[in-house]
Amino acid sequence: MDESASGSGIEVRLVDSGPDRDAFINVPFDIYNSADHWVPPLKFERREHFSTTKNPYYDHAEVALWLALRDGKPVGRVSTQICELHLERYNDETGHFGFLECIDDDAVFDALLETANDWFAKHGVTRIVGPLSFSINDESGLLIDGFDSPPSMLMNYAKPYYKTQLERNGFTKVRDLFAYEYTNDLQLPASVLKMVQRATASGELEIRPFDMSNFERDLEIVIDIFNDAWSDNWGFVPMTYREVKALGNNLKLLLKGDYGAIGYYQGKPAAMAITLPNVNEAIDDLNGNMLPIGWLKLLWRLKLKTPNSIRLPLMGVRKHLQSGVIGSALAVGVIDKVRDYHRSRGVTRGELSWILEDNVPVRRLIELMGAHQSKTYRIFERPVQAPGPR
Repeated sequence: MDESASGSGIEVRLVDSGPDRDAFINVPFDIYNSADHWVPPLKFERREHFSTTKNPYYDHAEVALWLALRDGKPVGRVSTQICELHLERYNDETGHFGFLECIDDDAVFDALLETANDWFAKHGVTRIVGPLSFSINDESGLLIDGFDSPPSMLMNYAKPYYKTQLERNGFTKVRDLFAYEYTNDLQLPASVLKMVQRATASGELEIRPFDMSNFERDLEIVIDIFNDAWSDNWGFVPMTYREVKALGNNLKLLLKGDYGAIGYYQGKPAAMAITLPNVNEAIDDLNGNMLPIGWLKLLWRLKLKTPNSIRLPLMGVRKHLQSGVIGSALAVGVIDKVRDYHRSRGVTRGELSWILEDNVPVRRLIELMGAHQSKTYRIFERPVQAPGPR
């Protein structure tokens, strides 16, 4: 297999060394500038994300990272990955691309996407979907609306020309994902409050905070509800045991008991919501570096300073309850439980993300609670073309 493509002073090569991996991580640092709302990720965290031993995604996927260079200077990057769990669930010969970053140059974009296409073709893939970095459970979609503010943690940023370049290369929309923003001074409408009050008055509905003294137990409850609640959503792939463990290790660093809520119906776990401090606020000025004193700044900001915003990345109600009043009451109840806690700490706003565009019941419920759509992320698709010159 030819592991690189070149022409017109552009080379696209497979990342297979430490220096190339560092160059891959550094590409967006050269593309964005102080005028953008991009938040530099912590480089050590990115190295762990691309580690074949530390990231459990590699357990069930084949991954290739590609670096584009012009006259020896990195000018773009993309990943190509084939997820075995996705193929087992959907049997659709689909591969995914992600981590797309590139200067606004037709030739460089073309070289990157042609290299990705040819890799997929040689692996029997017939359809390309993305960006997913790496999976639907990681950073998903390309920002196409909402460029005027920084992304929340674990959500991506992009320049407007990325969409144009993908469309020029034949990619079309497959799904949009929405981020909703709310302010903590909003009160629930009377009709919503009555719905929750009626449900709780029966004694069959109970909502409690996440119990950090039983972290493993409550994490298993949250993921079990998530895997059930999201199972019919487009593109869903359940989390593996190792992915849950890795998520747990990360959450321990950020999560406090009242950051999460679990709802019970008739004594059984039926709904959950997890919020996290918007770490992007704390790392924005570190430029990706923890040394020489970046780690001290981050520790102080996370431990001693209340963030202005939080993100709610996980929320779900068990599937059999989703279409009824009880399901709605559970959803509102767990969201409002964590929102009340953050309001008491002086947190001013939050983001609920992401929500599928066709998940209309949840979108309407969120809007009824006073949230408004603030950002749109798009997932694209394209048939794989025959490899070779085009």
